[in-house]
Amino acid sequence: MKKVQKNWLEWVVFAIGLVLVSLTLGYLIYAGASMGEEPPSLEVRLGTPEQRQFNFIVPVTVINHGDETAEGVRIEVVMESGGEETARGELDIAFLPRHATREGWVTFEQLPRTSQLKARVLGYQKP
Repeated sequence: MKKVQKNWLEWVVFAIGLVLVSLTLGYLIYAGASMGEEPPSLEVRLGTPEQRQFNFIVPVTVINHGDETAEGVRIEVVMESGGEETARGELDIAFLPRHATREGWVTFEQLPRTSQLKARVLGYQKP
């Protein structure tokens, strides 16, 4: 029986595959070992209001600085005028992984000014 030898292209493909699998496995081991146990730490940032055809939208960015995932995140955005609440909007984010950012928009019927807007996290769940 004659022994079949591999050509150079087969060896190159094998080496590239081996390197990719090794790097992926190494990254997964590192990510698992370096994962902390800090609970979700959520930061809410409001953008500049924009006018649309029938309403005004306010961009909302939510950042999870924690090491754990937050699920069912509920954000409240309140518009105040003269110390009184004039309008309220809510934004729900289904899933916010650790060290991740999600964006959404809240709508208002009247023009909100960023100095009148306040945002806060109402709550979230642990998955």
